[in-house]
Parts: sequence; structure tokens; C-alpha cells
Amino acid sequence: QVHLVESGGDLVQAGGSLRLSCTLFGRSFSSYTMGWFRQAPGKEREFVAGISGRGGWTDYSASVKGRFAISRDNDKAVAYLQMNSLKPEDTAVYYCAAVYLKSGPRTRPHEYDYWGQGTQVTVSS
Repeated sequence: QVHLVESGGDLVQAGGSLRLSCTLFGRSFSSYTMGWFRQAPGKEREFVAGISGRGGWTDYSASVKGRFAISRDNDKAVAYLQMNSLKPEDTAVYYCAAVYLKSGPRTRPHEYDYWGQGTQVTVSS
């Protein structure tokens, strides 16, 4: 059984930074493509960033490219989302997700098998 736990959400002022963490409990972490999604009130869940099992590729939505960076530490079974230059429109619940042994970028929620419980990020203006 795979279990994901996110942490790092907080209230931050516009222009600030946060780093989210996602720990995977279960099978070999390096076999999972990891993704970060977010969902604001009244909106659909949207893709933010993704990273392959060994970090060979990363993918970002246009709205965060250049400001956010996804990374992973396979020894610790943790994926990270470094968020810089935060804007009020980045306010949302952020979720990490995992899919086992799938190659290539995965940007749609239904392409992932496992989800964390979410962590709230609030950016004040």
C-alpha cells in the first residue's frame, strides 16, 4: 500500500517563498513519477509540476514555470516543490501525486494512482 504525506503549506506574503515536501511510504520511490497539483476554491484541480522517477525530466505549467522547481531525493523518498515569487493567485490546496512505472510527463489528475491529503498555501497581497 502506498501512502503520500505532504507538508510545508503556510501563509506567506506575495513575493515570498515556500518549500513543500511529499513523503512516499510504500514501494520503491524511484519507480514513481511524482506530480504536484493544486486546487483553488471553486476551481478544478490543475497540474503544477512533475518529475520522472530518477529526475531525468521535469515538467511545469505555464503559470509557474520559472518560479517553481520540482525535485526529489530518492534516498529519502521525498519529492519537493520549491515555490518562489509567490503570487496571490497561487493560493490553493496543493496535492502531491504518484504513478507507478509510467514514462513521460503526466499532467492530468486521472493519470496518477495515489494522492496525498493536501496542504494549504495562502499568499497574501
